[in-house]
Amino acid sequence: MAEKPSVLIIGGLGYIGRFLALHIHQNDLASEVRLVDKVLPQLAWLAPEFDEACAGSKFMQADASREQALARIFDRADGKQWDYVFNCGGETRYSQEDEVYKVRSLSLSLAVAKEAAKRNVKCFVELSTGMVYKPDSAPSKEQDKLKPWSRIAVYKLQAEEELAKIEGLNLVIVRLAHVYGAYASQWVATALCMARVYKALESEMKWLWTKDLRTNTVHIHDVTRALWAIAGWYTAGKANWDEKSMGKVPTFNVVDKGVTTQGVIADIIGQVFGIQTGFQGQLISTFAKLNLDSVVDDVNDELLGPWAELLSEAGITRPGPLTPFMERELLKDTDLSMDGTRLEEVVGFKYEKPEISRELVEEVIESYKKMKWWP
Repeated sequence: MAEKPSVLIIGGLGYIGRFLALHIHQNDLASEVRLVDKVLPQLAWLAPEFDEACAGSKFMQADASREQALARIFDRADGKQWDYVFNCGGETRYSQEDEVYKVRSLSLSLAVAKEAAKRNVKCFVELSTGMVYKPDSAPSKEQDKLKPWSRIAVYKLQAEEELAKIEGLNLVIVRLAHVYGAYASQWVATALCMARVYKALESEMKWLWTKDLRTNTVHIHDVTRALWAIAGWYTAGKANWDEKSMGKVPTFNVVDKGVTTQGVIADIIGQVFGIQTGFQGQLISTFAKLNLDSVVDDVNDELLGPWAELLSEAGITRPGPLTPFMERELLKDTDLSMDGTRLEEVVGFKYEKPEISRELVEEVIESYKKMKWWP
């Protein structure tokens, strides 16, 4: 038996980091795991099933963007180096100032990647986003045109480009669609919280733009499986990778096969909540495009009060990470549309949750209820 790989997860208490740790723990995949995060487990809204995988001796509190923390983060008691480093860290909130992304995302990626290169880590996996692509009528493949359309994506793309220049870094880049699943507090969560308020107000939930706007998704279960499969594939010799046609740095889109659009989400939400859903139509959408800030403010003003009342009525005194607050950057009429064929063909990966469904969305809501986050 070859020894199992040792694993360092930066941003280990973030949404993807904690599920990756859980996947490794439940399937006994690693010889040693260390999770590094600047947040303490007690403050990270961890569900009970993460306790063993994410806390105790596996956890180290540190800010990996700070140079002076790197030795402590990377050093191991036996003097060996980590086999896999997954960078799941960085700022994941939208609409922050540029400086926030520079420090918390770009500087973090560069700091840990340089250290990983210095220590000859066998595989360094950098998480990026499908928002780096220039939207086109066809789903974006890994080598298609890039034109980042959120601030997160601007700095993620800079990180991708800078990391590719680091001498001796065994780099893989993974670009993700909208990730959803149990305990998710972003994107799908916002839509579900909004729907809960519209149900209480007994009014129709209407989306801007059209039902065809593509909002591609991937389930967290498949994200963690893909990350592990990619690291294993890389260290086993990168089978089927053709540098000439595919580029020097292995890059993979991780996106399900369901071609999720706003229309798909609206249908599912309509079924789950028993509410009318629809789209605003050309006139209002055109107005919104020119006045996005005020439109977003109006929607938030309309929903935040009733949401707070719902929480209070349900006796939820310590609100969780859920909110119907709509981020302006997420309201853009820009397609998130990705082609995930490469991962399947090159790595041989198979999706176990190939499309978003009513059942999977209901599982998300059940997870909120279990945590007493849901009114």
